[in-house]
Amino acid sequence: MERKKVTIAGLQAKKAAGQKITMLTAYDYTSGALADQAGIDTILVGDSLGMVMLGYDSTVPVTMDEMIHHCKAVRRGVKSGFILGDMPFLSYQVSEEKAVENAGRFIKEAGCEAVKLEGGSEMAGVIRAIVKAGIPVCGHIGLTPQTATKLSGFKVQGKDAESARELVQAARDMEAAGAFMIVMECVPDVLGARITRELRIPTIGIGAGPDCDGQVLVYHDVLGLFERFTPKFVKQYVNLAPQIREALARYRQDVESGAFPGPEHVFSMSADEAEKI
Repeated sequence: MERKKVTIAGLQAKKAAGQKITMLTAYDYTSGALADQAGIDTILVGDSLGMVMLGYDSTVPVTMDEMIHHCKAVRRGVKSGFILGDMPFLSYQVSEEKAVENAGRFIKEAGCEAVKLEGGSEMAGVIRAIVKAGIPVCGHIGLTPQTATKLSGFKVQGKDAESARELVQAARDMEAAGAFMIVMECVPDVLGARITRELRIPTIGIGAGPDCDGQVLVYHDVLGLFERFTPKFVKQYVNLAPQIREALARYRQDVESGAFPGPEHVFSMSADEAEKI
């Protein structure tokens, strides 16, 4: 049976009912379709594609055109899941006008249903402007990969009382500005629980503890496809990279030895027609 379409109202109803929300990244038609068929609520086309799909060292080089390209592909594969497009670095920080324009591209060109942006309380004005334009926004606080250098690397955020209070305030400000959901990355579990209790909107954790309203992981991490590093918060459900390498090596060996293609892989024609050639 085809699932009912996931909506913002449905996600917020899940929080109210104490039902967990599932989110997974996807970057192309196939990953989007598989995530959707698995029943994932929210499919994030993350700027993490810069690392897992494009081979960049970070998310910073990812462009708007690259994001739109991948969002379009995911859109074609998703029937029921709610699609969220990740706004890349400097697509929303320059000005509110530019932020609205770029957010609009995710909706008009790529077929996304909402956008996600990183930051803290300083992003409240941008969120307010994008929401005023009729575009739903998901906030992202804690470890913000686009500005990891400013945060002194990929480290847990909010470990002391002062920085924790700043994150609580950032979450409040984003909600007040009109965000419909917030992602929290790499924060202590007690802080993730505190913010989740304080907000009326859903919280999605990635290394933020089990008390968030939902969880998100990167597609390639879940499937064991990305081997450069594995964050502590990742649970790997299968380790596909070695299996894929082995399968590709066997293919190479079969071609080199002449074992592939075999009789079952070729097309035939009658001897009479062959003779006429």
